[in-house]
Amino acid sequence: MTTAIVAIFVFGLLVFFHELGHFAVAKYVGIKVHEFAIGMGPKVLHRKKEETLYSIRAFPIGGFVRMEGEDESSETENSFGQKTVGQRISVILAGPLMNFVLGFLCFFMIFVAIGVPSTQIDQIIPDSPAASVGLQEKDRVISIQNEEINDWDQLVTRISEAEGRTINIEVLRNNETIMFEVTPEVDSETGRAMIGIVPGSETSVTGALANSYHQTRFIFTEIFNFLQQLIRGQADTADVAGPVGIISLVGQASRSGWIDVVGLAGLISINLGIMNLLPIPALDGSRIIFLVLEGLRGKPIDPEKEALVHMVGITLLMMLMIAITYKDILTFF
Repeated sequence: MTTAIVAIFVFGLLVFFHELGHFAVAKYVGIKVHEFAIGMGPKVLHRKKEETLYSIRAFPIGGFVRMEGEDESSETENSFGQKTVGQRISVILAGPLMNFVLGFLCFFMIFVAIGVPSTQIDQIIPDSPAASVGLQEKDRVISIQNEEINDWDQLVTRISEAEGRTINIEVLRNNETIMFEVTPEVDSETGRAMIGIVPGSETSVTGALANSYHQTRFIFTEIFNFLQQLIRGQADTADVAGPVGIISLVGQASRSGWIDVVGLAGLISINLGIMNLLPIPALDGSRIIFLVLEGLRGKPIDPEKEALVHMVGITLLMMLMIAITYKDILTFF
């Protein structure tokens, strides 16, 4: 039961942010929005405010923003089709971008809650270079090779750049500065130079922002690398999960605590944003491609041909989803 509730919340949050992007920009450029819906199927809750119906529907498997003239012909000034190509692209692009914003906010919440790595040493690894020269817990690293150290990432970078050469590390201990000469060890597996210290953590809004940015960028890079490997046939398809697999992962995360749930939500949100931008028929990326072609040609693509492409895309996506769901059931149950 807990897994179901948490899964509905996570999926609902992802869909809400995605559709909010489309909705907000559509309103901003003057497009009439008939409905903002979270979920599919019959309406469970709904309320109309001005020209827009806001609804929550029975099945938490998606959502939509129904705009004037988006899927039908409309000559009114506030219709989707009457806006410039740039305005329509911005409406479509806003959905995936909001998924990236959500991912960033999820990581920001986590780093605010647990703190960010600081330059104060929390633990010394036994028999490490740091232990051998006398570095202690609670020492705060203030410079390396006479360069001021302001954060943990900078500290790691300077040690890594040493590549095993002896470096000078200045620490603050009981309001007294002490200088140490340390020779980092190069890890045989990672190739990174380390001295054997574990950072403490501290609450820092600026640090949380910086770490959230780095985490978001790291996930971007990993997903793009995986997609490249997938295209080349080098990726392990066992790493691909559908709704059933994601629900199982959400269940595991919910048993570990809210931080794991929020972290997983951030990961899925960024993944969803990237997937939506791929030039696959029926996804936002494909719709942007059609709009770019319209801008280059100076006239829109034949609506019937575009609709046919999207229909084929939807069919293929449904078949892929069924196959992935079947794999997930065999894997997780």
